[in-house]
Amino acid sequence: MTIRSYTDNDRAAWDAYVMGSGDSACYHLAGWKDVVEKSFGHGTWYLLSENDEKQINGILPLVQIKSALFGNYVVSMPFFNYGGVCADNNRVRAELLASAVTCATRLHAGHIELRHQLPMDQGWQVKTSKVSMVLNLPRRHDELWSSFPSKLRNQVQRPVKDGMFARLGREDSLDDFYSIFSVNMRDLGTPVYSKEFFRNILRAFPRSTWICTVCTDSRRPVAAGFLVAFKERLEIPWASSLRQYNRHSPNMLLYWSVLKLACDRGYRAFDFGRSTPDEGAYRFKEQWGAQPVPLYWHYWMNKKQAMPELNPHNPRFRMAIDLWKRLPVGLTNLIGPAIVKNLP
Repeated sequence: MTIRSYTDNDRAAWDAYVMGSGDSACYHLAGWKDVVEKSFGHGTWYLLSENDEKQINGILPLVQIKSALFGNYVVSMPFFNYGGVCADNNRVRAELLASAVTCATRLHAGHIELRHQLPMDQGWQVKTSKVSMVLNLPRRHDELWSSFPSKLRNQVQRPVKDGMFARLGREDSLDDFYSIFSVNMRDLGTPVYSKEFFRNILRAFPRSTWICTVCTDSRRPVAAGFLVAFKERLEIPWASSLRQYNRHSPNMLLYWSVLKLACDRGYRAFDFGRSTPDEGAYRFKEQWGAQPVPLYWHYWMNKKQAMPELNPHNPRFRMAIDLWKRLPVGLTNLIGPAIVKNLP
C-alpha cells in the first residue's frame, strides 16, 4: 500500500473511486478541489492510497485555511457538510489519517477537522452536536404530497394562491439567488460567500447542480435554493427567502418544488442540510418528515487544547454578529467574502 499526493492525472480514477464507494459524499469528487482553489485561493492537499496493483483503495481531501484572525488549520471539507476520509478498510483509513497528521504538522496547523457521516474508531476527539435532516422519498411526488398533514399542504398552497410560482435554472438564476441569499446572510449576521463561489460550482458540475427560485406574480424573486445531486440523493445546502414576504410562505413553495423535482427525477432521498437539534431550522425540516442523521466531526489537535468553536454560537463572535446585522447589504457583499473564506 502506498500513500501519495493527488495529481491531475488521477482525476478519473479518483472520481471513479468516489462513485463506487458506499461511504463517499459528493464533496469527495475532484471538482470540488477546483472550486475551493478558484473561489478562496486555499491550498489543497489531496491524499490517496493505492494497493499493490496501483488501484485506489482510499482517499482524503484536505484544505488548509490560514488567517491571522482565525488561525491555521486543515479541514475536510470546509464550507460543506461532508468530507473526511473514505477508505476500503481500517488499515487504509489509519494510514491516510497518519499522513494527514504529517501534512498538518508540516503546515504548522493547529488542528485537523474531518466531517464524517459515520463514527471513526481512531482515537480522535469528536463532536456530535449537529445532524443532517434527511427525508426518504417515494417514487411518485403525489405519494409524498398525500403523506403531508393538511396544515403543511395548506402552507404550500398559500403562495400559489397568491400568484407565486417556482422555476428551475442554473447560471441564469444566479443573480436572483444571490440577491436573496446575501440579504438573508446579512440578517443572520453571517458574512456571505462571493457570487463567484456559486458560479464556480455551477460550472464545475453542470449536470448535477441547479437553482430553484420562487417568484411573485410580478416575477420578483423572493426565495431561492441551491441544489446539488449525488448518486440517489438531492441536497439543498443553501436556501433563503426574503423576510418581508414571510406571510406568503414562499419558503414552503420552494421546498415543495424541490421535493417534487427530486421524486420526479428518481432521487431516493432529500437532504435538507445541517441543523442543530430542536432549533428553528431543525423543526422546519422536521415538519416535512425529515429524520435526523448524526454527523461526526473528528479532530486531531496539534497540542493539548479544547476543540475549536468557530461558529455563531461562540460568545466571542456575538458582538460582531450583532454589528453585521446592521450593515448595508452592499457593504456586507463587498467585505463578507474576504472574511468567510477563513471560516469553514
